[in-house]
Amino acid sequence: MASLPDLLARERLLKDRAAVTEVLVPGEPPEVSLLRLCDAGLLHGGLSVALGVRPDELVGPLTQAMGGAARGFKLVDVRERRTLELHVLVGENTERWEVEDLSALVHNMNDLYREAPDVRAIAVLGEWMDALQLLCVDKRALPRLLRQSFFAPVNARDLAPIAEGSSRS
Repeated sequence: MASLPDLLARERLLKDRAAVTEVLVPGEPPEVSLLRLCDAGLLHGGLSVALGVRPDELVGPLTQAMGGAARGFKLVDVRERRTLELHVLVGENTERWEVEDLSALVHNMNDLYREAPDVRAIAVLGEWMDALQLLCVDKRALPRLLRQSFFAPVNARDLAPIAEGSSRS
C-alpha cells in the first residue's frame, strides 16, 4: 500500500514533500496525519482556521481557496443577532444566511456552488490544535478521495452528492 505522502502527491494535494518528513509522526493514523499536514500548511487548498474566527471573517480566504466562480462571491452585510446573519449577493438576488459557526458557512458555500465545476468543494477534516482544518479539493478528485481510508471528512455526507454530480459531468 502506498504511503500517505505518495497518495497525497498523486492527488496533487502535497505542497512540499521534503517538509512532510519533519511533520509526520511514524505510526500515527493517516486521518490524524492529514490534520497535522493541513495545520502545517503543506496541503494545496488547505486552510487552518482558528476556532475563534467568525464566519464572515472566513469568507475571503475561503472563496480564494475555492477558486473559480466563488471568487466573485459578495458579502453585502453582516448582522449580529443570536445567530450571525450574512446577506450575500447570489447572481442578482440577495439571500439571507443564518450561520451559527464555521461549519454552517462551509455547508452553505458547498451548497451554493454544488453545480459549479470550476469551484472546489470544501472538506471539513476536523479540529486540530484549536483550529478547524479545511481542505478545498477539485470536484473531479472528490469521488476518488472519498474512497480513500485516510480521507474521512466530518462533512462526508454533504460531499457525497457533490462527488456524484461531478462524476456525471
